[in-house]
Amino acid sequence: MKYSIKKICAMGMAAGALLLSGQSAIEAVPALPKDTFEWVQSTARAGYYFNKEQMCYAVDKEGYIDLNRLIVPTVKAYDPVQIEDVVAKRRWRMMRMDGYDTLAGAADYLEFNLEEKTVRITEHNDLDDGWNPLSVEKNYGAVNLESYGEKDVDGKFYRAILEYAAAHQEEIIAHTKGELREADKEKLEEAKNPSKDGDKKDKK
Repeated sequence: MKYSIKKICAMGMAAGALLLSGQSAIEAVPALPKDTFEWVQSTARAGYYFNKEQMCYAVDKEGYIDLNRLIVPTVKAYDPVQIEDVVAKRRWRMMRMDGYDTLAGAADYLEFNLEEKTVRITEHNDLDDGWNPLSVEKNYGAVNLESYGEKDVDGKFYRAILEYAAAHQEEIIAHTKGELREADKEKLEEAKNPSKDGDKKDKK
């Protein structure tokens, strides 16, 4: 099945640009509205956030929600050392440098395959200090989540996202522009009311 990620849920970068225009990413990201962005961690190089309002499930061509595929927009705010590192690597690779004097962070679309326990970056955007995209890269390979160690920074980020998703499934379904299959509705209802099957067995 093919999915149109951008049609399913949007990053909300346009709104972010209006909110944060004129501020540096390092200063602005901690002030992101808590009802939209969830902070996960800060390292020596970046602050890690995901957009919980735009988190959603993939939708198939028939318009049905795929509870196995989770789509998550994320934002990283770089510190000066990380900014210099990204700029230096682009310059060394002779890549386009327009606007990179204002580089402040990056935004990624993550796609989790919950059954296969993998994560894939479907789109990566370098961002300037107004949260505007400087460049776009697409379709990175999938990575097995179990390959990340307990102390791995990305691994911690991904695990935190999945823990949040597991605890907020109904909200994420509500954010998704699609319909649930009857079989999935039944499974969700059974998960919410596990005692029903037990009651039936007791009556027998």
